[in-house]
Amino acid sequence: MRADAARNLRAVLRTGARLLAEDPATSMSAIAAAAGVDRRTVYRRFPTREALLAAVFQTKLDGSEQVLDEARLVEAPVAVALHRYVEGIIPVSREWPVDVRRMMRANEAASARMKEQSARLDRFVRRAADEGLIRDDVPQEWARAMLDGLIDIAAHRLPDLDPPRAADLVVESWLKGVGRD
Repeated sequence: MRADAARNLRAVLRTGARLLAEDPATSMSAIAAAAGVDRRTVYRRFPTREALLAAVFQTKLDGSEQVLDEARLVEAPVAVALHRYVEGIIPVSREWPVDVRRMMRANEAASARMKEQSARLDRFVRRAADEGLIRDDVPQEWARAMLDGLIDIAAHRLPDLDPPRAADLVVESWLKGVGRD
């Protein structure tokens, strides 16, 4: 793919993610205009809004999968792996702000990938519990929901918080909130 075509594709995907997160009924013409490309460029690549949204979902899942791999959730110490994961997933969440629930309803392939990624995080939370880092009286589902909520707060409600500092806060809040100390 030519460099300008790749740049245009990335602009359309990013702009589409942002605008469709704000308003799911955003027109393809509005996305093209905001991305700074001709409407025909968008339609050539994505014949429908649903096709564009599916590409946005896949791009977000690609980024999330890379973060999960790089966090080394199985091999690294829990606190280290958690920090890596949070620091990496916050930029992905900010760049691709599409609603995960919508993604899972709208696209079967995206739903399957999302479920696998979620299962990886569930196994990580189970590992933290097995290693005694989570109190016995805290259900693992609660710990996982709390982790997701903290990440969402850091990524979307505090958009000016840089990812390393956000990761510090999330890790400390999570481990002390559900942890033994």
